[in-house]
Amino acid sequence: SGEGGGGSGETSLLSTQNSNRVIAIVFLALFIDLLGFALILPLFPSILDYYSRTEDGLYLSLQRGVDWFAVMVGMPPERKYNSVLFGGLIGSMFSILQFFSSPLTGAVSDCWGRRPVILLTVMGLMASYTLWAASRSFGVFLLSRIIGGISKGNVSLSTAVIADLHSPKARSKGMAMIGVAFSLGFTLGPMIGAYLAMEPEKGEVFYRRSALLALTFAVADLIFIFFLLPETLPKEKRVSSVTSGFQAAVDLLSPLALFQFSAVTRGKESPSEKNLQNLKMLGVVYFLYLFLFSGLEYTLSFLTHQRFQFSSMQQGKMFFFIGITMAVIQGGYARRIKPGNEIRAVKRAIMLLIPAFLLIGWAANVTLLSVGLLLYSFAAAIVIPCLSAVVSGYGSAGQKGRVMGILRSLGALARALGPILSATGEQGPSSFCQGPWGKPNLFPFQSTGWQGQRFASLSVELSSSSPSFYLVL
Repeated sequence: SGEGGGGSGETSLLSTQNSNRVIAIVFLALFIDLLGFALILPLFPSILDYYSRTEDGLYLSLQRGVDWFAVMVGMPPERKYNSVLFGGLIGSMFSILQFFSSPLTGAVSDCWGRRPVILLTVMGLMASYTLWAASRSFGVFLLSRIIGGISKGNVSLSTAVIADLHSPKARSKGMAMIGVAFSLGFTLGPMIGAYLAMEPEKGEVFYRRSALLALTFAVADLIFIFFLLPETLPKEKRVSSVTSGFQAAVDLLSPLALFQFSAVTRGKESPSEKNLQNLKMLGVVYFLYLFLFSGLEYTLSFLTHQRFQFSSMQQGKMFFFIGITMAVIQGGYARRIKPGNEIRAVKRAIMLLIPAFLLIGWAANVTLLSVGLLLYSFAAAIVIPCLSAVVSGYGSAGQKGRVMGILRSLGALARALGPILSATGEQGPSSFCQGPWGKPNLFPFQSTGWQGQRFASLSVELSSSSPSFYLVL
């Protein structure tokens, strides 16, 4: 029963009561994890300023490289833009590491089981936060981010645990609750992190309390998972050896192979040609959506600062509004979407993004901006949970870890590329912060109508390409 996976353990997971218990445990564990992860988000600019003031050797060397890169891509020679680009590069590095780690941890969990691999990733996060709390040099801080990026495969493993549930209804509900955990974690975490850094004690580095709280959350998460999370992948349904999992690693580390879902075509349990084509199309839509979403998310603070002169606190309130709206939609609506209706919901949500981004991009006052953000939040709350729910229905029990790991890796790749290309695209911020009539705007928001239409068209193609898209297979 400790494994929770063999024989009676498998049968127990079939019941609604036990499925709900697993969903609740995954939700709470992921929420605790994301609370700790999000504490650092509002502190990044201040942390970079701190290492700049201390004239840290590694930081200054990397800053010169960033300055050179900014000149090469035509960004204005202003430190405020280069600092944002530097922070974006660190964020992209984190996502690239997650891009590599997600499918690998998923493949290993298909052999060893979900529970032990999740525990290992949380231990990695504990090491990351310990280094962050102890860091006085930029090198140690950077090492903490590297270890943290490698250890964030636990997010894809959470989706794999939900994918192990037998009921399509439970899987859809579970994916929606994962979305709620993200919304709440990214709503509350930054506010708590900023508050803890406001008045450090004399001689204390301002980020130390946030780092220690993140470590506390990770320790609590480890204890919570160890005692409460059952194993959801029975031994008889695991892949035969780790070797087969690492054989697929070559496919998992190639972006082209990821888009082809090559890792799940190996062995006797390869999906049918129709299901494989459906997976490929879902992967493309997932990547393109997050590529656009992450770029706009990253540049939104430019828009509000340039056009409405938002302070840091006002921007914090804006992100709080977005997060709460998403949590309400995901908890009240997304988790009630019936199995088979996910793609239809995704189409509607993506169509909503067209007026949302146009309103945000061209808003002349805060009221119009708020309406755009409301539509934006509603759509954003639907797309990822629904796409994840559909993808979780593909693959055998021993492949679901790899399938969800590939999906998370595509998302990490999109998040790694989206912010950098948004920050440097169209000759950098100088071109998309100035709009017609001399009013600031964002180029990515202006072009969203066309891009959103493309995504909507892809979703229409998805839903019409095969009747199987109206079923969770």
